Amino acid sequence: MHIRIISPSGRIDSELIEQSSKRLTESGFVVSEGAYARGEYGRFAGSREERISDLQSALSDPDVDAVLCSRGGYGLQQIIDKAAVIVEQVESQKVCLPLLIGFSDITCMHSLYALSSTPSLHGPMCKMLAMSDGSESVSRWYNALRGEDIRIQLPMHPLQREGSVRGKMIGGNLSVLYGLLSTPWGLMNIIKKNKSIGYHNILFLEDICERHYHIDRMMQCLRLSGILSAIDGLVVGQMTDIDDDPLMRCSVQETISDAVAGYDYPVVFGFPAGHAEENFPFFLNREAQLSVTAQGVAFVQQGYDI
Repeated sequence: MHIRIISPSGRIDSELIEQSSKRLTESGFVVSEGAYARGEYGRFAGSREERISDLQSALSDPDVDAVLCSRGGYGLQQIIDKAAVIVEQVESQKVCLPLLIGFSDITCMHSLYALSSTPSLHGPMCKMLAMSDGSESVSRWYNALRGEDIRIQLPMHPLQREGSVRGKMIGGNLSVLYGLLSTPWGLMNIIKKNKSIGYHNILFLEDICERHYHIDRMMQCLRLSGILSAIDGLVVGQMTDIDDDPLMRCSVQETISDAVAGYDYPVVFGFPAGHAEENFPFFLNREAQLSVTAQGVAFVQQGYDI
């Protein structure tokens, strides 16, 4: 398998690319880098034109099987419209898009892939691959790329809601999704696209370093815009470095639970994905079976042949 490393968003310490590339090569992958993967342009990994160029090259190269985004940060929203054109061009040439890998700000690209009904992998990027090679998250990451089924079991959480659903996983970073709401790549368009081809939608959310009331604002926006009533399941991942605000009179998890109190689909808290050491990979834009009972949570996705 040929993996191309690019940096379409924030700049990254080049040593992390060096080490992750080395470990990937030792694991049997062919690894290449975008021309500007180690670039620096202020807080970004290159100018807009340079990052677009690397996206164009990676997505349109028929020899590239997977595109590993080196990190998130901020930057993809500046160029998502240009990235959308690239995706359309690749599809018009009847060429399969390579598997996209990443999380956080890479949610922008996951959303583009969702509207193309193309699976993408939400999971670790270069920092974790370089520094935590023996972790369960990284082991699962390798297994996912090798086509193994994804199985995650969790104990019951007091705020979880029982139920069972089979549907496409959508979503990603809550703040990024919130920023895309009024754009062509917003969640409602993804939900409608999936429904039009016969799929239920299971929304995944995670975030980092937000204020408690910011989480409430974003969840209320999802509720008021009709998104929370249009989905068929909710999976809440890591809410990292987000402290409970005593003035909110509830926990962050309770804030999210309150936003979906009026619906009857299954709800999961504490899913091990997001900005934490437990960042288990799973496929977005691909079907999953989610079951929540009094005994706990079972999440299953069939292996993906890349």
